[in-house]
This record gives sequence, structure tokens and C-alpha cells, in this order.
Amino acid sequence: MELTAILTPAVEGGYVAYNPDTGTTTQGENIEEALTNLREATELYLEEFPVILAEKRPLLTTFQVACHA
Repeated sequence: MELTAILTPAVEGGYVAYNPDTGTTTQGENIEEALTNLREATELYLEEFPVILAEKRPLLTTFQVACHA
């Protein structure tokens, strides 16, 4: 099963990893660790709460806002 991972740098260092398909979130010291932790968290979530993800895939897009200096 292929899912989406969104990684953002954490303020305290490392990365926060988020899966919008299930809502699972975790972190890691580097990208590889964050993805490994997200994979584990998502697998555990799906064991407890099986869902049909194909019908509920989120739409990932971007948008712009005015930036005031």
C-alpha cells in the first residue's frame, strides 16, 4: 500500500512526519528515522483501525497567501 508522507523540519531539530491518509504523526532525528517511525506508527494504526483508504484519499495541493513584511 502506498501512502503519503509529509515531512517538516522540527523547531528543536530533526523532522516531524505526518501521514494525511490516516492522521498518524511522529518524528525522527533525520528523514530516514522519521519515515521509519511513521511507517511503524501507521502500520500499528491500521492494525487497530482498518480503513478503506482508496475511497478516502486526501487531495494534496498548494495555495498562496499575501506576505506582509
